[in-house]
Amino acid sequence: MNEHPAQAVSRFTAEWESTLRGDRLEPPELDGYVPDGEALQLDVLTALVRVDMRQRWRRTGMEKRIADYRTEFPAVIRSSEFADLVCEEYLVRSRYRPLDVDTFSAEYPEVAGEIRRRFSDGITPAPPQELPEGIETGRRLDDFDLLTDLGGVRHSRMFLARQRSMQRLVAVRVEFGANSDSPTVAQLDHHYIVRVYDQRLIAGNGNPLRLLYMQYLPGGNAAGVLTLLRAQPGPAAGGELLLRAVDAAMEARGEIRPADSSVRREISELSWPETVAWVGRRLAAALDYAERHGVLHHDIRPENVLFTAEGVPKLADFALGPLYWNAGIPGAGGVASDSPEGLRWRSPEALAARLDPAAPMPDARSDIFSLGVLLWEMLTGAAPFDDPAADGIPGHEVVTAMLARRRAGVRPAALAALPADTPATLRRVLLECLDPDPDRRWQNGVELAGQLDLCLDARARDLVDPPPKSWRSRARSWPVPIAALCVGVPNALASVYNIRLNQSLIVDRLSAEDQGRFGTVALVNNAIAFPLAALLLLWLARRPLTVTYRLARGHRYSPAALARARADTLLLGERAVWIPFLMWVIAGVAWPLALSASGARLPPHTFLHFFTAQVVCAAIALAYPFFLIAGYSVRALYPQLLVRGAVGPADRRQLLGLARRSNVYLAAAASVPLLGVVTATFVSREDLELVIVPVRWLSVGGVLAFALSYWLFRLLEADLRALVRAIPKGGRSPDDSGHDG
Repeated sequence: MNEHPAQAVSRFTAEWESTLRGDRLEPPELDGYVPDGEALQLDVLTALVRVDMRQRWRRTGMEKRIADYRTEFPAVIRSSEFADLVCEEYLVRSRYRPLDVDTFSAEYPEVAGEIRRRFSDGITPAPPQELPEGIETGRRLDDFDLLTDLGGVRHSRMFLARQRSMQRLVAVRVEFGANSDSPTVAQLDHHYIVRVYDQRLIAGNGNPLRLLYMQYLPGGNAAGVLTLLRAQPGPAAGGELLLRAVDAAMEARGEIRPADSSVRREISELSWPETVAWVGRRLAAALDYAERHGVLHHDIRPENVLFTAEGVPKLADFALGPLYWNAGIPGAGGVASDSPEGLRWRSPEALAARLDPAAPMPDARSDIFSLGVLLWEMLTGAAPFDDPAADGIPGHEVVTAMLARRRAGVRPAALAALPADTPATLRRVLLECLDPDPDRRWQNGVELAGQLDLCLDARARDLVDPPPKSWRSRARSWPVPIAALCVGVPNALASVYNIRLNQSLIVDRLSAEDQGRFGTVALVNNAIAFPLAALLLLWLARRPLTVTYRLARGHRYSPAALARARADTLLLGERAVWIPFLMWVIAGVAWPLALSASGARLPPHTFLHFFTAQVVCAAIALAYPFFLIAGYSVRALYPQLLVRGAVGPADRRQLLGLARRSNVYLAAAASVPLLGVVTATFVSREDLELVIVPVRWLSVGGVLAFALSYWLFRLLEADLRALVRAIPKGGRSPDDSGHDG
């Protein structure tokens, strides 16, 4: 490469910025920008390493250390700036978590003395620099006319402003500092994320003044909702409380609320727990979208949940990123992320990272925990954890106490504060969000969004979390006896019909010797067929039965194992009817052949009579048990697997497939009386008197059984539709396309 060294560094920096904006899929390869010639190579390589390291540490999962560069480019150790590079790595890593100087210096023995000299007293974050005088409404900053002060603190303020070049209203945050994740955050274009347009840097008191401008939302934030909720003398009055908080914020800013809004009508019809689930479901979708674009939030709290004029929530302040546990980082509402108030929404692993440099970095599940804390507070008006008070930045003892409270779980007083109309599903979902073990929480936003959708569907949540004393709750403990009854009773009735018909048309006309042979064949056949059918049924039902049993006792399964169990559970009804069906049909051929082989003399028409009677019994075994077994598995077994999360398009297809196939079994149920009449046409005129009573009972019983089957069919169809509604489409979060409602 023969380009000028400064051009190489500038081009490398530009390519990195292009990557952060999303114009490039992969970051630039450093070695492609190192110029030819040993004299220039080392200086440029040092500059490139510095740029590359800074940018990589701004991206989760792309971090790279000087030790890695030293391995890749051994010449870098000869640079006169090698010690500076290593010390810069220490500064960069210290922004993300506490870092012990001695441990770090041991990794770089060549410059250990310099590291200790510079950082022996640790790193004390400088207090945020206060904004200069005169930054107030009525002033113009760069391209922005500041119209209304939206709040903040002395070192960071938010304004409603008019952007002159675009002739639009925006929210502008004014603060010192050029370090920002805004190029990446500006890529987040989602209906439930506050759109960050860009940032501008202007001169101010020797340091650049950053103007971060974003979408303006007039409806206030969740802190205003909490203030109104706590001022309520009684229980929250449903979704109207959210709308009143939004209207109050708009009135304070001189805004006019929408005259006609379908979204506001939807909210007004919700109970307060449903409103909390409605808000949470949208915020969970926002977290899922951001995570899939490589961005985590790490600072979820009421001030960062903003509302549109219609009451739609949007998540703000993704730009803080992983800096959230450093001291003095302000939020939009002026609450420092590291203050006792700011730490209230932190996950156990985020607090642990403050105390232990070796603790794992918080991931997306940390945001799930923080969102759970926020939703709990919105639901009850109080935090789920009784955190100790602290003045200023909390010290080691205070953070340790907060961590202990989170690891102990939600306190009983907080559980007792849940509103009386809180659905059991919402209670369960929030408790799983607040589990101290990240592996036992919802693993991402799409799982949480699907569970909160269940909370908004009365039928689905009643299926998933039935009342403790309801029959559905009790039936979950008896799967084998219930399944045996569902299969056994219809087959037993079919056997009664079969025995009565064969006795009068076949057995009574055989000689005494042949009747003995018939009894022997029947005994051998039943001794083989019934145990074989039972073993096959138990084998095919092993996953639905064992997995649900062990899940109820705290056992954990992989997503793949749960997916197999869900698929098998939806097939349980069909497997439970096709095995007896095949047994009946096979017996219709095997019995007469076995009788003939044993020496019995059977008239030719006997084969036809026996087979047609078996076909009727096979139809009974196919049609009637299906709706009993399928209804039980969908209502009692499947929901226990659905609440474990990791559901997706395959589950949706399986539910819809079962709904379609159930029509076949409904048709089979309708055909049973007709089959009975058809079999009577094969009987001679003189034998009609012998079969008229069994056929009459079959016809009347078949009509009644069809009416019961149709009722069960409609219940099954409604249950399947409710469960389908709770599963995200296409493997994406609900409303990931950016549309509400």
